Amino acid sequence: MLEKTTRINYLFDFYQELLTPKQRNYMEMYYLEDYSLGEISELLQVSRQAVYDNIRRTEKMLESYESKLKLYSKFQERQEILIKLDKETAAYERIQTLVKQLQELD
Repeated sequence: MLEKTTRINYLFDFYQELLTPKQRNYMEMYYLEDYSLGEISELLQVSRQAVYDNIRRTEKMLESYESKLKLYSKFQERQEILIKLDKETAAYERIQTLVKQLQELD
C-alpha cells in the first residue's frame, strides 16, 4: 500500500497540471493531506462513493499519462544513474588520495 501511495504521489507531482481543479483537489486531500474518503465527502458535501470513484478514475488517468509520457520512469532512471555516479565519484576520489600518498613517498 505504501508503495502504491508513493507512486501515486510522484505521478501526481508530474501530471497534476493535466488534471481538472476538482481532480487535483480530491487527490491533494486524499494523498497529500491524508483525509479519509468520509472526511472528503463531508467537506465537499458529496457521497463517499463519488469521492472514491473520482479518486480511482484520476489514479487511472495518472497511470495512463505515465504509460504515454514516461516522466516518472525517466525520473527513476536518472535517480539510479545519479546514485551510480556518486559512488563512482567517491571511488575516484579515494583513488586520487591513494595516488597522492604514493607520490609523496617518492
